[in-house]
Amino acid sequence: MPQRRVITGRSQEPRQRFAEELRTLRAGSGTSLRQLGERLGWDWSLFGKMEKGETLGSPEVVQALDTHYGTPGLLLALWELAAGDHTQFRERYRRYMALEAEAVSLWHFAVSVLPGLLQTPGYAREVLAAGGLKGQELEQQVEARMGRRELLEGEDAPPFRTILSEAVLRTPLRDAGEWRGQLEYLREVTERPNVTVQVLLQSAGLHGLLGVDVWYLLLPHGRTVAYTENGYRGELIEEASTVVRLQKTYDAVRDLALTPTESRKVILRMLEEATCDPAT
Repeated sequence: MPQRRVITGRSQEPRQRFAEELRTLRAGSGTSLRQLGERLGWDWSLFGKMEKGETLGSPEVVQALDTHYGTPGLLLALWELAAGDHTQFRERYRRYMALEAEAVSLWHFAVSVLPGLLQTPGYAREVLAAGGLKGQELEQQVEARMGRRELLEGEDAPPFRTILSEAVLRTPLRDAGEWRGQLEYLREVTERPNVTVQVLLQSAGLHGLLGVDVWYLLLPHGRTVAYTENGYRGELIEEASTVVRLQKTYDAVRDLALTPTESRKVILRMLEEATCDPAT
């Protein structure tokens, strides 16, 4: 029986394969991204992001591309496979972790949960358990998260700034003792010269980072990447124009936040309230 061989040599990863197919079809048609946008009625930059694997686009856009290229159902089928493949998120998170380890500076915005770099074991355990982890897998993830804290320790630790939405400090752990321990650790961390913590009060109103945690990593050669995350998925963003836009949004939110000194007073007040809680 003859040995089977790879016919196309293209990626077997659904999201990458979808992006490759889009690039191949457009190249074969001799159409530029701008021309494609003009013919189909969508912003040409959307098609560029789809071809880079930065976004999948909507089913409506993919159906329009199928019609344009004369490939009825092909692109939509590849889109469905890519949309249903969850390994891409784990892979992107692993790449983010590798970039985080080499970052020379980090900025962060937290919507409702403290960043892993500032979590205590008790906080990490409760947050991860709420996400469905348990048993040995839970303990392994807690240990891994605690290992990340080493990034901010030592003389060569990179500068780290986090803006905490007030909701982060208003959402205590079920275990009052663990919550006090977390607030105490947060207070101690604010005293480190390389760590800056700011609190964004709810009274600051609406802003551009509602509903999403964002990380910005300044890498050794001057390049900045971003990583956005919600309760279900994360996305590593490397496209310069998108990162710059997100950075401007971050700067605007930082202007709304309390100063580091004022923020520390808020944390101290929260710690005092937790310590004096008669229910404990």
